[in-house]
Amino acid sequence: MAEQLYPWMHLVGRIVFALIFIMSGIDHFTQLNAMAGYAASRGAPAPKVAVPLTGAMSLVGGLTIVLGWHRFIGAGLLFIFMLWTSYFIHHFWTETDPMARMNERIHFLKDLAMGGAALFMAYYAGGPWPMSLGG
Repeated sequence: MAEQLYPWMHLVGRIVFALIFIMSGIDHFTQLNAMAGYAASRGAPAPKVAVPLTGAMSLVGGLTIVLGWHRFIGAGLLFIFMLWTSYFIHHFWTETDPMARMNERIHFLKDLAMGGAALFMAYYAGGPWPMSLGG
């Protein structure tokens, strides 16, 4: 009985994991100026270029994971996106206010954890993924 649930668990897990990336990727384009302003306020390099680029990485990476298509590339894009965001946006070590430092540290660690999950997906990308387009 449980074996019949495994393919569905795999699909639902991919959707739940990728949802934040897909929504964030869309936001990178629909709220480009606001997000570029925020990235600039955090000291990120070339925010007018970085925001659409990371938005594309997030959106494409999330969609490839959900579809199970070119999933190694998609997971790699998500990993790079999470490393970039962790370092350039959530650099908690520069914060002097204790509350801001704690908040940025939480986001930094969350992004690293999601990047780690993306690495796991990249590792398993070569094996069979149920309910996927393959590739």
